[in-house]
Amino acid sequence: MHALFQFDWLYLIGTAAFTVSGYLIGARKQFDLLGVIILALLTAIGGGMIRDVLVGRTPRIFLDAEPLYTIFGTLALVWLIKLHQRNKGLLLKLFIVADSIGLVAFSIAGAQVGIDARLNLFGVAFLGFVTAVGGGLVRDMMVNDVPFILHEDFYGTVAILVAIILFLLYGWGYAGPLVDWPLFAFGLALRLIAHWREIRLPRVER
Repeated sequence: MHALFQFDWLYLIGTAAFTVSGYLIGARKQFDLLGVIILALLTAIGGGMIRDVLVGRTPRIFLDAEPLYTIFGTLALVWLIKLHQRNKGLLLKLFIVADSIGLVAFSIAGAQVGIDARLNLFGVAFLGFVTAVGGGLVRDMMVNDVPFILHEDFYGTVAILVAIILFLLYGWGYAGPLVDWPLFAFGLALRLIAHWREIRLPRVER
């Protein structure tokens, strides 16, 4: 029950954060209201649906209305405060922060699903990765942008690293909020620092 509680909080945080990132992209592309809703919805649930299909279970969005409440509640809030009308520089920063929060939260939530299913290190890391980047991948492909995962080196790397650390800590007997929340803070700080300081993995040069 405790692990489920932790998963729910991380899942809903990631859902809200990715909803905001999808909303901001839709507004920047000047989509109509329905287009923005569809883009935000798919950004928020895309990674989780892919993960659930991989582990052979019905996607949570089809069984539990809580994620939908989170998505539409978040959309209503950002629409009421007219977030899309803010300064462009501020919107870019908000997008990066929201997308990074969703990335790390979903990486941990996806890794927890793999740990609960007793998968090995590769399985846990893969589920964390897919859960974290799946929604953003769908979002970017829908608006004809190059997916973050292909040009932001420390994007997917953070998701994999966070999932691996969680797997190792659980294997050593460390579990619960004293692990999950500090790891969330570490992953978020790593992603933001890597972005602002333009830290990249070595490239393959011709």
